[in-house]
Amino acid sequence: MSLVQKPAPDFTADAVMPNGEEKTVKLSQFKGENYVVLFFYPFDFTFVCPTEILAFSNHIDEFKKRKVEVLGVSIDSTHVHRAWRNTKVADGGIGSIAYPLIADVNKDIARSYGVLLEGGMALRGTFLIDRQGVVRQETVNDLPLGRSIEETLRLVDALQHTEEHGEVCPAGWNKGKTAMKADPKGVASFLKDNAAKL
Repeated sequence: MSLVQKPAPDFTADAVMPNGEEKTVKLSQFKGENYVVLFFYPFDFTFVCPTEILAFSNHIDEFKKRKVEVLGVSIDSTHVHRAWRNTKVADGGIGSIAYPLIADVNKDIARSYGVLLEGGMALRGTFLIDRQGVVRQETVNDLPLGRSIEETLRLVDALQHTEEHGEVCPAGWNKGKTAMKADPKGVASFLKDNAAKL
């Protein structure tokens, strides 16, 4: 069952913060002020996972500009998260990434977001949560398929454009491009000028 248009399941869990310290994080603490990109990955010390974790960290300034908190989650403990952070990137580690890694050791968070596999690991789920704590977009990838951080940023831009301007964002929309009014006249006008470019 999709969580889109539903309140994001709240949770309280231990996390390793950007400064390397351990802290308790509650999802609802971000409500009202920030958007949240919550993403799940299978395990620390694996293969596709570090590429995604580093890609999110490399784009953290872009997320901050948009008032988005990035939170990574796996079923590993904070001890394993810390060990992976303390491993050099050249040796398969992730180094000092710029956002929290949450420990979902009891697997309750992954279960509540519908990404927990029977074997006990999470699929690559990404959830865009608005400032009211509602899930506005979700994507779930199978284990070998890495996600696109650029696409996640594009979806944040689309959500924020919709909220600010009341327009809907057509296929392939990027910030600065033409959006449209959600009515027959709006779509007709958009398609007249843009159908061949889609």
